[in-house]
Amino acid sequence: MARIKYYYDTETCKYERIKTRTSDVISNLLGFLAVAFLIALAIVPVYNSYFKSSREAALHKENEELRLYYTMLSKEMKQANDMLASLQDRDDNVYRVIFEAEPVASSVRSAGVGGSERYKDLLEKGLDQEEMILDAFKKVDKLKKQMYVQTKSYDDILKFAKNKAHMWASIPAVQPVSNKELKRLASGYGMRIHPIYKVKRMHTGIDFSATRGTPIYATGDGVVTIVRSNLGGYGKEVQIDHGYGYITLYAHMENFNVKAGQKIKRGECIGYVGSTGSSTAPHLHYEVIHNGSKVNPVHFFFNELTPGEYEKILEMASVENQSMS
Repeated sequence: MARIKYYYDTETCKYERIKTRTSDVISNLLGFLAVAFLIALAIVPVYNSYFKSSREAALHKENEELRLYYTMLSKEMKQANDMLASLQDRDDNVYRVIFEAEPVASSVRSAGVGGSERYKDLLEKGLDQEEMILDAFKKVDKLKKQMYVQTKSYDDILKFAKNKAHMWASIPAVQPVSNKELKRLASGYGMRIHPIYKVKRMHTGIDFSATRGTPIYATGDGVVTIVRSNLGGYGKEVQIDHGYGYITLYAHMENFNVKAGQKIKRGECIGYVGSTGSSTAPHLHYEVIHNGSKVNPVHFFFNELTPGEYEKILEMASVENQSMS
């Protein structure tokens, strides 16, 4: 029950009952509501900062998870970039050095992947985390581009390897006659006494003494380009083109075992030792021609000799004696 309130009237010297007017009630109510509203405006932000709605809490959790996954993805991409950098370094400084190839230009490896137009569709969506998402896409695209460049580089390396194997099989690398005891080298490359004119002349090959009919072997893979008989000079000769600028010449042969245009493998018999042409005794005159210049054949016996044997044959080839042709 509401309490009745009184006031003392000095004119009548009596206590009079206080009468509440409707306007006063309304005024008081409005004042209370205004104060309550102001207090609510102050409390709500504070409350929201400490107590989030279920929707806000869910969105906050989702954002935190996205940031966590983005951080994890960034770490994975960094590890992938580090691995790719290691592969690129090995490619340029190991594989390409071995195969004598130029490294991939840094401008090719680090080339861009396009401007903002590339991500136009993403930009038009107005994403909340636009910067973070674009950054992730750019990193992935750059990594994909660099990986593509690296795979193309490995394709080149594979070609180099195949070509190198072919080159090593083609370059003259063995002696043209069996010479296990290293006793058949009769005269080396350089100034030697001519057997007929008895004066020093340039001897452009190596003479191997051997009995007539001794097999002569191709010193590298190639194609037979010349099979001919000369009345003087080289007599019966064979020339093989090995590619890579190398040609070998075999002279004073007794008989041929190949034809012009025939493909030949290292170690196959191409003919037999004789004494045709300008020759004083049965022997093989052997020459190596590189890029049009006749070079010392003794430097091309590395495939079958030990270091000690190679030193011995170098010493024998350096003796300035009389050539056999």
